[in-house]
Amino acid sequence: MRRSLADILDAAAHGHFPPPDGGTTVVPQPSPRDAGVIAFTAHSVVFTDEDPRWVRRTLATLDCDGLAATMNPRFLGALLDRTGRSTDTIDLLTVASPLAGAPPMGLRELVDADHPRGARARKRRDDVRVWAADGGVVVLGRGVAGRWEAAIEVDEGDRHRGLGRALALAARHLVPDGQPVWAQQAAGNARSVRAFQAAGFRPVGAEALLLVP
Repeated sequence: MRRSLADILDAAAHGHFPPPDGGTTVVPQPSPRDAGVIAFTAHSVVFTDEDPRWVRRTLATLDCDGLAATMNPRFLGALLDRTGRSTDTIDLLTVASPLAGAPPMGLRELVDADHPRGARARKRRDDVRVWAADGGVVVLGRGVAGRWEAAIEVDEGDRHRGLGRALALAARHLVPDGQPVWAQQAAGNARSVRAFQAAGFRPVGAEALLLVP
């Protein structure tokens, strides 16, 4: 039976990855909103409703290391042109297991739907909730294939004192249903990468999301 993206992500969250055989798996989009590419170690997953034969033909035309083909700018550009979508960046994809109990920091849930971070998250996620601490916020919502995704934001004047790490750790306490929680960090955002890894988020791959105009 052909595996879905949700199955692949669930396995990866528990440490079971696609075989490192240099291959590419093409699966349908889990929803009309979500399309993109995830590169695990020596194996990539392209989730798109485009013809898988087109994906494989396009990859075969690239003059590059096959292990990096799905993240090659030429392939991503061709996929964006074909789908009429856009992308922001290639992110580091990380995941963490949930933690029991309340977060070890004071948080208050924001019910204002117009909060900038919440409004931005609702363009890419469902069931979005936002909590605030003095100097920052943590956001949870259901993103790609229904997975729980976390994002944090720290005010400029409150950086360099561990607040980002504390907010990322709080996300592991806030995620419902005992589910793993995912987070993406732009590879160049070293502060964010360090904060999430210090909070126990494990790198599992790279991800490029194709955004609906």
